[in-house]
Amino acid sequence: MAIGTETDGSVVSPASCNGLVGLKPTVGLLSRSGIIPISSTQDTAGPMTRTVRDAAILLGALQGPDPADPAQLVNSAPIPADYTPFLKADALKGQRLGVEKSHLNGPPAVAALFKAAVAVLKAQGATIVEVELLKQTDPLGEAEFEVLLYEFKDGVNKYLASAGATVRNLAEVIAFNKAHEAEAMPYFQQEILVDAEKTDGLDSAKYKAAVQKTVAGARKALNSVLRDNQLTAIVGVTTGPAWCIDWVNGDYSTGIGFSSPAAMAGYPHLTVPMGQVLGLPVGLSFVGPAYEEGRLLALGYAYEQASRKRMAPKFLPTVAG
Repeated sequence: MAIGTETDGSVVSPASCNGLVGLKPTVGLLSRSGIIPISSTQDTAGPMTRTVRDAAILLGALQGPDPADPAQLVNSAPIPADYTPFLKADALKGQRLGVEKSHLNGPPAVAALFKAAVAVLKAQGATIVEVELLKQTDPLGEAEFEVLLYEFKDGVNKYLASAGATVRNLAEVIAFNKAHEAEAMPYFQQEILVDAEKTDGLDSAKYKAAVQKTVAGARKALNSVLRDNQLTAIVGVTTGPAWCIDWVNGDYSTGIGFSSPAAMAGYPHLTVPMGQVLGLPVGLSFVGPAYEEGRLLALGYAYEQASRKRMAPKFLPTVAG
């Protein structure tokens, strides 16, 4: 088992790209002391494991209050100490699940996996309702990135201030990288760090407006889709197959993903192996309301048991560049 961190789904994206189970819990469920979240309103630690049962076991051990972590969502229900009782093979029976409609028409190979996964959900007794959540949350992307820049600088500066490191804040990190450019940045620069350093603090009106837009907007979208369609959860493709490292153009997307809505809202997000495209794993996402990790684990477990899509890694040799 391993613990990963998440921003805009990054705990679940590496999990899906490596054929693993990944769970990004509700922000505030786990302590983040000692972690630098890229975005403190969106990011948290979470289990990254081979199976849903392992994720449930690890979540039970990790969850708990931390007075040093101010993150919290309103929660009136008790937090389970053990999530394994939720794991039942028939947990999909009688459940209403939203399916992100745009993903049914995504890249052909990925869409084929997604349609096959939806068929499994139906065969296990779930009622499927097509929804269009991403139409509501995609326009929040610019504000989401603005929040990331502000909160990353704040988080790094707070951490380094007491870490006893040679560099004591983000500005000094940037200066160090620049002074050691040949070793630290042989292929790419540090544009995002520079942009983060330009931000003017969490008291900024611009920052507060961006937080309000992303958090409130994402929660409203998710809550309304779940409520209006009487859904237990919404499913989608976690992300497309892993892409090659491009030393000329840098990162790029494979055209599909379902991590941002839950990340912006601070809501839980579970990914489970859905299959492979040319040997590259792709995950199926389950997104639900705050503090409903138990339900998501139940749904993911039932899908996992019915589909059996996990494949052990082959540890292929590295291709020389």
